[in-house]
Amino acid sequence: MDLFSNLPDEIVCHILSFLTTKETALTSVLSKRWRYLIAFVPNLHIDNSVFLNPEEGKHKSQEIQQSFMDFVDRVLSLQRNSPIKKASLKCLSMRDSDSNRVDDWISNLLARGVCELDLLIYLCMDEYVLLSSKCFESRNLVKLKLDSLCIGVQPDMICCSAPVVGWLAEGIVLPMLKTLVIKSVGFYVDEFFLRALPALEELVLDDVFWLWNVMDVTVSNANLKTLTVNSNHYTGTISFDTPSLVYFCCSDYVAKDYPVVNMENLVEARISLLVTEDQIKRARAPNDYLLDEGDDNVVLRFENVGKLMNGIRNVQYLDLSAVTLEVLSFCCDSMPVFNNLKSLTIKSDENHTWQAMPVLIRNCPHLETLVLEGLSHHVADNCGDACDCVSRKGKGRSLTSCPVKVLEIKGFQGTEKEMDMVKHLLNYFLCLMEIKIYMNVDIKGRDLEAIVENMKHYNKNCNVQFLVNGDLYKEWRAQ
Repeated sequence: MDLFSNLPDEIVCHILSFLTTKETALTSVLSKRWRYLIAFVPNLHIDNSVFLNPEEGKHKSQEIQQSFMDFVDRVLSLQRNSPIKKASLKCLSMRDSDSNRVDDWISNLLARGVCELDLLIYLCMDEYVLLSSKCFESRNLVKLKLDSLCIGVQPDMICCSAPVVGWLAEGIVLPMLKTLVIKSVGFYVDEFFLRALPALEELVLDDVFWLWNVMDVTVSNANLKTLTVNSNHYTGTISFDTPSLVYFCCSDYVAKDYPVVNMENLVEARISLLVTEDQIKRARAPNDYLLDEGDDNVVLRFENVGKLMNGIRNVQYLDLSAVTLEVLSFCCDSMPVFNNLKSLTIKSDENHTWQAMPVLIRNCPHLETLVLEGLSHHVADNCGDACDCVSRKGKGRSLTSCPVKVLEIKGFQGTEKEMDMVKHLLNYFLCLMEIKIYMNVDIKGRDLEAIVENMKHYNKNCNVQFLVNGDLYKEWRAQ
């Protein structure tokens, strides 16, 4: 007996919802019972890459593209007004002549109450797909992902083949939308339509770019809880008016300025600023060197990062990249006091300095845990007293006032320089109660034992743990 065939239609449709729509359609040949089950599948996964075969050049065939579009029309017609929960629409090599068809598909899905919608449309060269604002009118949509789209652009505004989105706030009706993911999309508006999304809680901006001389960008929403920005492109300033934000992840290019950064309730922030080697070189150059080309003042740009840090000053957990730490060395005078900061993680590499470390440590009066992912860093003439790379009067002074109780060191390789650094930290962190050293797994057993034995003589006032590959290797208690 065929147990699968004896399952109720609802269960079978649920199983079919995990297949692509084409695969689901192929099951209609199994029997008369299966012929119309596709009409009741709650999820749709439409992908024209299963129709196209780039290796044979079929992606250039209008007949294949037409076959795909006809297939989608038949599926949607068969389903009529049946409810739908999730839908993904992936279309490659679309043309301007396909705009109305794509527009109708999206409108159909929204009219049937789709809750999660994933749109990915790759354009042909010198082509665009123009979608109307009615594609984004839904009182059921909760999650929306846009990838490589071209929306709301007039034909005479197209100056390249790049995907573009140009929404205006009054054209959006998505009162239930909670999650919005935007990837590889261009904007020609300077202020996001987020004010028209009252329920929005999560926003991801990934590889977004602004066109047609848009200089100043504003991200504004009163209810937004999490914000992630990755590798976005803008020629001017960026502001964040997000007073309810609790999580902020920024792996983005340094903007010219940050006029408004309103994140009063922020709990966790991960900042990994992106800069070019040329910008670092110009910023490190002597004062009498020609720092700037045109109107791009690199030093001023880095100094303005202080406004971003001031906006996140209430954060409790902060993670900084090696590049970010060096950029902060140009805004030490405006570094805010992080009164709520409990845990600070700093990544290091041999190409970037620690010059901002002393000020940063001093401005964390309630810090409990410090995590150093690597101890190697570029040694500059003004290397901060948080390390022992440069001998100076009052060395280590910034550490003595720090209340940190737990110190974690990751990526430890046991070099002499690292050993000296650990000794320095143990001597000057006066409140330290515990240190965890995560050893490099490449260290041989005999060398590892020697490193551990040497460390016993450095400090007897705190608990010490050595971990290899995450597992405890050896520990000793404070005497």
